[in-house]
Amino acid sequence: MKRFHLILLLLTLGGAAFLALLLYPYLSSSKDSTNLPITTWKVQWIPVGAPEDAPPDIDGEWLSATVEHPFDAIPKGKVGAWIHLTVPPTSNLSKPGLYIERLYAMNVMVYENGKPVYQVNHNFDFERTLLQLPLDHTEITSDLYLRLTAKERAGISSDVQLGELPENSRQAVRNELPDLLLGGGLAFLSLMMLLCSWYLNRAQRSTALALTLFVMCSGILIMTYSAMPYYYFPELGHVFVFLFDTSIYILFPALLYFVIHIFEGRYPWIKRVFRWLVVYYLISFCVMVCYKIIGTPMYSLYAFLTLWLGAPLIVGQLIFISFLAFRNAMQNPNSLILSLGILILALSGVTDILLMYAIDTPHIFNLWKLGIIILIASLVMILNRRIASDYARLLSYSKELELYNHQLQRTEKMQIISELAASIAHEVRNPLQVTRGFLQLLSGKSVAHDKSYFNLAIQELDRASGIITDFLTFAKPELDTLIELDLKHELAQIETMMTPLVLLNKGELEVHVPEPQIILGNSSKFKQALINIIKNSIESLHEEGRITINAWAEGGTAVVRIADNGEGMEPEQIAKLGEPYFSTKTKGTGLGLMVTFRIIEVMEGTLEFHSEKGKGTEAIVRFPLVSNPKSKKSAVVPH
Repeated sequence: MKRFHLILLLLTLGGAAFLALLLYPYLSSSKDSTNLPITTWKVQWIPVGAPEDAPPDIDGEWLSATVEHPFDAIPKGKVGAWIHLTVPPTSNLSKPGLYIERLYAMNVMVYENGKPVYQVNHNFDFERTLLQLPLDHTEITSDLYLRLTAKERAGISSDVQLGELPENSRQAVRNELPDLLLGGGLAFLSLMMLLCSWYLNRAQRSTALALTLFVMCSGILIMTYSAMPYYYFPELGHVFVFLFDTSIYILFPALLYFVIHIFEGRYPWIKRVFRWLVVYYLISFCVMVCYKIIGTPMYSLYAFLTLWLGAPLIVGQLIFISFLAFRNAMQNPNSLILSLGILILALSGVTDILLMYAIDTPHIFNLWKLGIIILIASLVMILNRRIASDYARLLSYSKELELYNHQLQRTEKMQIISELAASIAHEVRNPLQVTRGFLQLLSGKSVAHDKSYFNLAIQELDRASGIITDFLTFAKPELDTLIELDLKHELAQIETMMTPLVLLNKGELEVHVPEPQIILGNSSKFKQALINIIKNSIESLHEEGRITINAWAEGGTAVVRIADNGEGMEPEQIAKLGEPYFSTKTKGTGLGLMVTFRIIEVMEGTLEFHSEKGKGTEAIVRFPLVSNPKSKKSAVVPH
């Protein structure tokens, strides 16, 4: 939850910062008191077939327009509009100029007192532009007539600012520069992401490239939606419009591809939806290219695919992705982050649309940029989490591989020792017994001074015989007879046998078995395995030593816990327990614990150790209960 709160805080702060960036031009312009706004003008529609050089009908019908009611939608049978502006005297200005922030037209012709003073002809499909017009010094009111022609909209949808021309230019830059900076920043970020993606593996690279395309297309959309590039570089207008349309055709397939990989194949049918969407966008792209080449005859099909069909399809795709994200939000943190990003994008887009209908004026879509930024931030977070998860998984795999190699080496050692023990144990044991018998015979006939040497030799032979016995036990650990063993009864006998040895080492032995636990095994081998563990615990005890043995049932298995408060072991020592010839004791061989592991393994049990240096050691032994259906032994000899 702490991470989720941090992510939510970052998204909120980022959204607030970006909103402030969007509102800065309007806040700064509101403080400017040097400009004189012109808030009313007249509108007269231009009929189809009217000559381009025909003047407006001064005595004809003129509509009074304001920012709230601009009358910019071209009616059927019309090709544009005449705009009549009444300009106050400009004698008090050093460099008078007129600034219109939002002017809808493809072709603009400005007449001052009946003379043409400004002309712009755009043959690309971007009707929103801005106008900066220098004016002459006049001491009387003058009339300006703007001839505007376009396909869908022609008119003014913002205040007309009369003021100093340099200040108007700075105002235009302040209004449009944030979009250019934001779009350029996203494009630069996408290039950095593209370079970094080459250092990822193949699976990660495809996801990173999809996110890179999404970020790059978002930046291009924001830059080409601004009017400034079209105003200052009209010769590149076709390129800007082409980039705008192409970015739309790439943006949403890239987003869906990214989502598919985030869900990691959880919904295979999404891939079929993705293929159909790719086909649609490819067809739309081809139609757009044909329209750019052929022109007006392809406009209807282009408008149908891009506007009438494309817009609802984009909204449906966002709703579809939102549904999938929220469906998995509680199971996958990545889905929760994605859900927040898509939700904010959807809300910002819906808010833009509602504002457009609420204020009944041409609305400039700005809030969707906020949604894009937050969605990109959420996608970058998801990608980073994905990379971090893959890195953690890689570390886990490396640890598992190391453990597997360790177990493989241990198995190879066990196999070598088993074969060695089986081949030489019997051959070595017989000469040892013969030698021991002759040493006993000679010891009885020797003088008292030499008997100590014979006794020492006999003890070492017995020690060697014990090692050979361990070898035999390891070489052939199969249990010939399996019977039902009551852990409570077996541990009680072990307590009786081991208590004197514990007391000799100034320790204390406690055994707690609340109820009988029935397992399958061999009584002598079971005692041998547990006695080996208890002996190791006894040898590690210090003053006030204590050994505790507990047994209980847990999930169809019997658990035996042997814990002591001895000197404990390091993690490296625990990892080597059970290996031949590894022992923490000075004269130990490690074969006893090796045999213990093998006996427990044959009884279908497991043995694991937990220890901490200076605090003691804990051995956990697990055996399947008789009632456990997973037990592989079917024949049971009653005890």
